Amino acid sequence: MHSYPKPALALVEKMIAAAAEDPARAIAFQGAPGANSHRAALEWAPECLPLPCFSFLDALEAVKIGKVASAIIPIENSQNGRVADIHFLLPESGLSIVAEHFMPIHHALMALGSGPFDAAYSHPQALGQSRHYLQKRGIVPLSHADTAGAAAHVAQTGDTSIAAIAPALAADLYGLNIIDERVEDASDNMTRFVVLAREALDPASLKDDVGITTFIFEVKNIPAALYKALGGFATNGVNMTKLESYQHRASFEATKFYADIVGIPGDPAIDRALEELAFHCKELRLLGSYRQGRPRGITG
Repeated sequence: MHSYPKPALALVEKMIAAAAEDPARAIAFQGAPGANSHRAALEWAPECLPLPCFSFLDALEAVKIGKVASAIIPIENSQNGRVADIHFLLPESGLSIVAEHFMPIHHALMALGSGPFDAAYSHPQALGQSRHYLQKRGIVPLSHADTAGAAAHVAQTGDTSIAAIAPALAADLYGLNIIDERVEDASDNMTRFVVLAREALDPASLKDDVGITTFIFEVKNIPAALYKALGGFATNGVNMTKLESYQHRASFEATKFYADIVGIPGDPAIDRALEELAFHCKELRLLGSYRQGRPRGITG
């Protein structure tokens, strides 16, 4: 179980045992009990058995080997951008995205003491989402593997001069005092999670719903390749709601792109756009089609 703080270990062991008895109901998440991903699992599937995993890789591996039916993974935050390493881990996992879930994120400052505090531990995403709050109070941000694990770490140290930034649930689990609530810098702080499983959804099962299709691609190394590759989405009226580039190798010669579009294979416009994209690509891999969890596009 790697290095969970001692206050979290008993909870972790209990949740591992429950998941082992009924893997079909189990959902893996990264972090200690009380993390935002734990909350997301319970929101998405209230009757599930959440399985804590120390790393994202561990959570994905739990799905691959059948310890759980699925994993719920944060992929991007409205305030702090994409979650590090996810674009590498998802394609390499061999799993498929079968759902998405959007969850408002609220952080609390918690500690054994009442302050002032020299430092606060949390996951880098939570620290980034609360950086102005911390700067104003002269609190040094210190990185930890996850938010709830940071709370458990503070409880374990017994040090009243340090704090954690974590969901309020973590304070209850690890006996900490909530010093301040909603310490995130943006009131509309939102994280998008994706649910991954071994088998992809059949796009035909989504024909009566608005679907999202996620894929990665690498264009050919020729002038205007990206412009040409994306032209099919415009000419076929397909809404691309996300396009991000990332470097695949240390040489910086191979740029890959991660994209979301509204629509699913089987729709003639989607099929034509993907066919044109493939013509201009060295690689195109679909990561899954699934029901839209939140409307995209222009509103109002």
